[in-house]
Amino acid sequence: MATIIDGKLIAQQVRSALKEEIAYLRDKKGLQPGLAVVLVGNDPASQVYVRNKKRACEEVGIASFAHELVAGTTQKELLALVERLNRDPAVHGILVQLPLPDQIDETRILNAIAPDKDADGFHPVNVGRLATGTPVFRPCTPWGVMELLRASGVDPAGRHAVVVGRSNIVGKPVALMLLAAHATVTICHSRTPDLAVQVGRADILVAAVGKPRMIAGDWIKPGATVIDVGINRLPDGKLCGDVDFEAARQRAAAITPVPGGVGPMTIAMLLKNTVEAAKRSRGLVA
Repeated sequence: MATIIDGKLIAQQVRSALKEEIAYLRDKKGLQPGLAVVLVGNDPASQVYVRNKKRACEEVGIASFAHELVAGTTQKELLALVERLNRDPAVHGILVQLPLPDQIDETRILNAIAPDKDADGFHPVNVGRLATGTPVFRPCTPWGVMELLRASGVDPAGRHAVVVGRSNIVGKPVALMLLAAHATVTICHSRTPDLAVQVGRADILVAAVGKPRMIAGDWIKPGATVIDVGINRLPDGKLCGDVDFEAARQRAAAITPVPGGVGPMTIAMLLKNTVEAAKRSRGLVA
């Protein structure tokens, strides 16, 4: 029976350490890290995410600046707001909550965020830094995956890691991070013909496709570490991951639950990026 990797506990440990660091920066360096979160429209899930981020900022001592815009906001108006935030010295991190309304080009908006305030780690400059082995701001969910592995004592070096999913948000960046940690990495996707075979070779499996329980428990290599990034709502309202949890935990050595696994880590690493950005704004990072 697999050990359950407690993402809530590990995220709280990250936040506790950040709280101490932020208090030091504020009291000894006169530096108050600040995060601006921009929400366009009234998507219920996005509103929940924004509230959670604001609460997390308050908990650790980061100044939170919320900008809630109506659904009819134009791209020009949103770009103007992003530009103002880029120039605001009190704002060290900027996050534009996705998805955006249809009239707004998400790529254009994300690319308009100053790379040194890119709290989400999605700007092409930061993606390039990650790809070339000189990361500054890492995408939050993949970084959370790596922190879960580290905190659980799982060293990717020399291991075979299989990533199921190739999105720009999770699949591609987590594959780069695993590669940087000296794993041998296989990326699988919708055109992979022998998915069960590939999954069965994984010492470390990262599932990030967004399809409920598509990865069967008997695909899992005995003793593997399973990180389930998927969050899917079933017809009965319950949440589940991309992996058949109950079956997989019979074979894996360690596994993340859904909810309570990767999810809490995403916000924790967002806070970490914001603090990093604040320190860099003052030249406090070597």
